[in-house]
Amino acid sequence: MLAPTAPRKFLIFSLLAAIFLAVLGFLFYQSLGGKQAAPDVTYVNLKGEKISTESLRGKVVMVNFWATSCTTCVAEMPQMVETYDKYHTKGLEFVAVAMSYDQPNYVVNFAETRQLPFHVALDLQGKLAQAFGDVKLTPTTFVIDKDGNILKRYVGQPSFSELHTLLEKALAA
Repeated sequence: MLAPTAPRKFLIFSLLAAIFLAVLGFLFYQSLGGKQAAPDVTYVNLKGEKISTESLRGKVVMVNFWATSCTTCVAEMPQMVETYDKYHTKGLEFVAVAMSYDQPNYVVNFAETRQLPFHVALDLQGKLAQAFGDVKLTPTTFVIDKDGNILKRYVGQPSFSELHTLLEKALAA
């Protein structure tokens, strides 16, 4: 009788411990002001220009991890361009980071044929994705405030009306 319930008790205990640790982590995160700083990285765009996290301070930044082989990424890109065009003059910067597995010539061709107006960077060794919490899923988009704190992380295509509301609020701050 004891043997069948022991695994169940262990499972319940493990589950309660995981919940407790998650709540504790959330409370610690909130005690820090609920803010997570964007990683200190340097992007190199397709023109060879270096863009550092520090050089983007004072601007609202979107960092979009994507791949030419990702159908959702390709489908959302026109709306990303529209978002950039709408808010760039108000202080928005945008860096589209191609994943390490993406072929550089595909990325260059995509950026040129679609005339992407924002920075496009290659992450050949995966260091940028790793710095942002080991991004694996595309698209993943981060919105970073003027002080360099991550406001929101979208996995998958964002709700663009929600994204625009967030950007307007961040740009007005």
